[in-house]
Amino acid sequence: MSNADLAPDAATATATATAAGGRAGFQQWAALAALTLAVTLLAVDGTVLALAVPALVAELEPTATQLLWIGDAYSFALAGLLISMGTLADRIGRKRLLLIGVAGFGAASLLAAFAPSAGWLIAARVLLGVAGATLMPSTLSIVRNIFTEARQRTRAVAVWSAGASGGAALGPLVGGVLLEHYWWGSVFVINVPVMLLVLAGVAALVPESRDPRPGRFDLLSALLSVAAIVALVWAVKHAATAGLDLAGVGAAAAGLVGAVLFVRRQRRLSAPLVDLTLFARPVFTGTVVASLIAIFAFSGLLFFFSQYLQLVRGYSPLQAGLRELPLTLASIAVVAIAAAVLARLGVGRALSVALLTAGAGMVVLTFGEGYAGYAPLALGLVVIGLGVGLAFTAATDAVLGAVPKDRAGSASAISEMAYELGVALGIALLGTLQTVLYRSALPDLSTLPGPTGEAVHESLAAADKALNGDGQQGVEILAAAREAFVHAMQTTSLIAAALLVAAGVVAWKLVPSPRDS
Repeated sequence: MSNADLAPDAATATATATAAGGRAGFQQWAALAALTLAVTLLAVDGTVLALAVPALVAELEPTATQLLWIGDAYSFALAGLLISMGTLADRIGRKRLLLIGVAGFGAASLLAAFAPSAGWLIAARVLLGVAGATLMPSTLSIVRNIFTEARQRTRAVAVWSAGASGGAALGPLVGGVLLEHYWWGSVFVINVPVMLLVLAGVAALVPESRDPRPGRFDLLSALLSVAAIVALVWAVKHAATAGLDLAGVGAAAAGLVGAVLFVRRQRRLSAPLVDLTLFARPVFTGTVVASLIAIFAFSGLLFFFSQYLQLVRGYSPLQAGLRELPLTLASIAVVAIAAAVLARLGVGRALSVALLTAGAGMVVLTFGEGYAGYAPLALGLVVIGLGVGLAFTAATDAVLGAVPKDRAGSASAISEMAYELGVALGIALLGTLQTVLYRSALPDLSTLPGPTGEAVHESLAAADKALNGDGQQGVEILAAAREAFVHAMQTTSLIAAALLVAAGVVAWKLVPSPRDS
C-alpha cells in the first residue's frame, strides 16, 4: 500500500507505521472503539425492533406478512448490497464510505421513527439496510488493516465481535428502557446521537485505506449480485408463507440465473467484484457456510423470544430486556478468553466447539420455556451467549486471516453477507414455521366473533390485544393461545439447536485448525 493511497493525517501516519510490522498502539485501539460502537449500533438495530412488536402492532396494525417484512427488510437490503459495498470500500476508501454510511444511517433512522404506516416503516427499514451495508464491511476491513500482528488482530476481532453479538443481544434491553417511557419510534431516534458520536470518532481516529490496485468497479456485476440475492431470498420467503406457486418458482429461477451469470462474469473479469479464488480456501468456505447456518438458527429464535417474554411471561418491555441481559454479558465476556482458546484449539475446532455450545444452550432454553421459573432461561441464555460470542470471534478472525489485507473489504462483505442472509432467512423461515405451528395448536375459534377469531389466528400479539378484558371466554382463549405459542417456540428452538449442531460439524470437517506455537 503506497502513501498516495492514504489520507495525509496523523492517524494515517500511525497506521502506516503499524502496517510496516509494528504492534498497534493507542491510536489503533481508540479507532477500534469507534468502529465497534458503529457495529454495535447496527446489531442493536437488527434486534431492538423485536421488543417493540406489541406496541407497533397496536399502533400501525400491520398484517402478519407486513410484520415479518418489518423484521427482515433491513437484513434483506444489507445482504443484497454488502458485496457491492465491500468492494466499493476497497476502491474509494473504507473510511470515506464509512462516513457516508454513518450519516445515511442516522437520516434513515429518523424516517423510521416517525413512520405513519407499516408500509412506510418497511421502506425506512430498507433504507437503513442500504446505509448499514456501507458500514459493516468497512469497519471489519479497517480492523484488518490497522491490526497486522496476529494475536493483536484476534483480540481486536474479539472486541469487534463482542460489539456485534453483544449488540444483537443488547437490543432488547435498550428497547425495553426506551419503550418503558416513550413510544415505539424511540428505538430508532436513539440511533441519531450515537451515530453523531461515531461520525466524530471515525473522522478523528480512523485512518483511510483502500486497495492500491482495485481495478474498475463493474456496475453490471453489482446489479447481478443484488438481483440474484434479492430474488432468491424473496422466493424462499414467499414459499414459506404462501407455498409453492408460479410467482415463487419464477423468482427462484430468476435468482439462480442471476447467480450463474454473476459467477461466470466474475471468472472473466480481470478485477472481479468477488474474488472467487477465496472459496478455494477451506478455512474461508467452511467458515462462511458454518456462519450462515448458525446465524439462521440464532436469529430466527431471537426474533420471537422477546415476544415470548412479554406476551407469555407477562413482563414489561424493560423487564423483558433485563431478562435477556445474560446473553449479552456472556457474549461480551468471551473477549477475555477468545485469543487463548483460538491459539490452543485452532480456528476450526474453536468454531466447532463454540457452535456446539450454543446448540446445547438452545436445548436448555427449549426446556426452560416450559417452566414457570426464570433460572432455566437464564442458564440457557448464558450458554448460548458464550457459544455465539466465541463463534463470531473465531469465524471473523478466520475470514480476515485467510485473505490479503488489500482484499479485506471484499472478503468481509462475503462474510457479512452470509451473516445478514442468515438473519433474514432465519426470521423468514423459522419465523414462518413458528407462526404455522402456533396456528395449528390453537383451539376451535368458531365461537368467537369473526374479527376476534381472525386476530387470534393472526398472531399472539394480535390475540393479546383483541382478547384482553373480553370476559371469561377471552381469558380462556388467550391462555390457550399462549400455550400454543409456547409449544411452537419449543419446537422451533429444538430445530434451531439441531441447526447449530450441524454448523458445528461443518466447521469441524471443513475449517482447518492450525495452532499458534
